Amino acid sequence: MVEINQIQYYSNILNKNISIEVTGNWGFPILMFPTSTGSFLQNRDFGLNKSVYHFVQEGKIKLYNVQTFDSENFYNDYISEFERIEKYHKYIRFIREELIPAIQKECNTTHIAVAGCSFGAYHAANVAFRFPEVVSHVFAMSGTFSIRNFTKNLASDLVYFNCPEEFVPFESDTWKYNHMKIVLSTSDEDICRDKNKNFSEILHSKGIKHWYDEKKWINHDWPLWNMVFPEYIQIYFNH
Repeated sequence: MVEINQIQYYSNILNKNISIEVTGNWGFPILMFPTSTGSFLQNRDFGLNKSVYHFVQEGKIKLYNVQTFDSENFYNDYISEFERIEKYHKYIRFIREELIPAIQKECNTTHIAVAGCSFGAYHAANVAFRFPEVVSHVFAMSGTFSIRNFTKNLASDLVYFNCPEEFVPFESDTWKYNHMKIVLSTSDEDICRDKNKNFSEILHSKGIKHWYDEKKWINHDWPLWNMVFPEYIQIYFNH
């Protein structure tokens, strides 16, 4: 029987409880993010967890679906752009300084995988490229790689260092990404296709190995993501 537990993790950095759904008894941990303003249960509710459930049953992977606060930061029209990025910076600190170490300890591993669809793919990619020392795989499905549209008028290092398409081109120590399995997943009818194509070209120009996977005749939605996610898990974790 696969355990599915909804837990409240108290963050000292954010000073509040964070909702997380943990699916699986053991296996390689995958930290998963929802799409824009989605709940921590969204990937379950829309079938993404189910698409890889047999890998969970076999003990190959363990899923950690974490709450985000998009509606409190980037999608909050009532605060300034600086407040948006400051709030998100605290969230990223929570991920790196509190949640990832807790997952590493629980799963007895030095690295984790990250995954997400649409804006969830942005969160996953941002974590992966900012903190490659703790990330081994990133599955960015129909993602974007910048938050400039939420911070158009703000010149800040906090914005720059949360835009992988901006800071990766200037990385000199690209060797630190060599161990990562990087998947940029899109389709020919995906509204984020050009963003993925552009980021793929950036990675290629830096000599960073990755898989740009473009499917055909399917658009930016759950049927695409539920189709491709198990394909990637099959390739990278079925051993």
